[in-house]
Amino acid sequence: MLANYKEQNQKDTRSGFGEGMTELGRSNEAVVALCADLTGSLKLEEFEKEFPDRFIQCGIAEANMIGMAAGLTIGGKIPFATTFANFGTGRVYDQIRQSVAYSDKNVKICCSHAGLTLGEDGATHQILEDIGLMQMLPGLTVINPCDFNQTKAATKAIADYKGPVYLRFGRPKWPNFTPIDQTFEVGKAIHMQEGTDVTIFATGHMVWKSIEACHILIEKGYAPELINIHTIKPLDAAAVLKSVAKTKCVVTAEEHQQLGGLGSTISQLLAQHQPCPMEFVAVQDSFGESGTPDQLLAKYGLDTVNIVEAALKVIGRK
Repeated sequence: MLANYKEQNQKDTRSGFGEGMTELGRSNEAVVALCADLTGSLKLEEFEKEFPDRFIQCGIAEANMIGMAAGLTIGGKIPFATTFANFGTGRVYDQIRQSVAYSDKNVKICCSHAGLTLGEDGATHQILEDIGLMQMLPGLTVINPCDFNQTKAATKAIADYKGPVYLRFGRPKWPNFTPIDQTFEVGKAIHMQEGTDVTIFATGHMVWKSIEACHILIEKGYAPELINIHTIKPLDAAAVLKSVAKTKCVVTAEEHQQLGGLGSTISQLLAQHQPCPMEFVAVQDSFGESGTPDQLLAKYGLDTVNIVEAALKVIGRK
């Protein structure tokens, strides 16, 4: 199955969001884009050019942007509030909690520059806690796609999904390997490789690193199973439990703190229903720093080799 996921080219996932927004603008007149002075960074130039009456430049006032987005839903609009992940979650958590989640407003909070791969901008702009922050809010859906094509598909899909959504994506050019014509199903995990020795659950940029790790494990004679968890909340519990019943051990891989992210979510599910050995490839209670994406992933233990090592370790614990 991994043969179906080969790198077609390299594109940044934020550009997938930008293309998805432009297509949404053409097909759905209820869609409105709001931006906090980062039009270029969110790849919204084409949307602004084609639909100036449905583009709102909010300036560097993220809290106000969230309030405006919540208000727009009352008039039947589908607002996409956009900025960097650090500013769109941590800086405005109170406004999201009160005006969006508590009020169950149909706001789509779409944030670029998530995780370590933001790179040279450093720790003040990187956020490694956003998945935890957002998924703790009742009723708020959390989506973390893996490449350009999947980000574009997710962007278009959440316009039809009722309820508040946090869509997280990134800055760097990254392998683009999922189908261009895919149908994105919120809450539905994707099996990328069938196996019996270990299940690797990966999300976001770490899906590609996990594909690389699976190739190495297969060469070593192991049969890894790889599942792309693009929707962290609601988690596809049935897919998780079915896979773990077969492999009996788990590795999770994410560009996020271990605490509060994908690994924490899956471990809670397994603790309740199917305890098993588990290893976590994630940032270990640390802030980031400046560096290239590859340098940072290697330093913080989020590289291909780290996934391979975690898989071998957890297989040995069965």
